[in-house]
Order: sequence, then C-alpha cells, then structure tokens
Amino acid sequence: MTTAVVLEPAGRTTVSKRAVERIAARAAREVDGVVDGVTVDASVSGDSAVLRMRVPIRYPLPVIRIAEQCRTHVIRRTGELTGLTVTGLDIAIAAMVVESASAAADSGRRVR
Repeated sequence: MTTAVVLEPAGRTTVSKRAVERIAARAAREVDGVVDGVTVDASVSGDSAVLRMRVPIRYPLPVIRIAEQCRTHVIRRTGELTGLTVTGLDIAIAAMVVESASAAADSGRRVR
C-alpha cells in the first residue's frame, strides 16, 4: 500500500520592529569602543530592514574606524538573529564619551 505525503507550505516567522531595534542596539554595543546609550529606529518590510542608529563612542578612539566596524557587525548580527536582510544602515555619532577615572581604573588602565 502506498501512502501519499501531503506537504504543507512552510510557515512564516515575523520579527517585530521593536525586536529588530533591540537586537541591532545590542549588536552595536558588542563593538569595542561603542558605549551604552545606542538608540535604533528600524523600518521592517517583508524580509528586509533599514536601520537608523545613534551611537556614542568612547573618546579618543577613531570615529570612522569604530563606525565601520559597527556597520559591518550590526548588519551581520542582525541578519543572523532575525533572518532579515539589512538593506540600509545610517549611523550618526551621538557623543564622544570620556572614560571616568574609576572606569579606567576598573579596566586596569592607568590615569595620568
């Protein structure tokens, strides 16, 4: 006896705008030199997302290098974790943050 197998179409996973924003902000904070206070606005349409970020960077690190690393990392990680293709990412540097003496001491660096 032969049994027919009925294949149903695969389901669809939907990722909310808020979830994409949180994932992208977390990914940005994973980049060395980016400090707390990252804000993200996402536009999600189908299988793609466009992100706008405001990123504070630790002073005196090179802004362009940190922004490039942030762009590459956020696009990759957001895609990995959401399944979306990030088709655009605008990064604005929100602030240059100077480490306090206590933060520098905690990281093992000397303050002169």
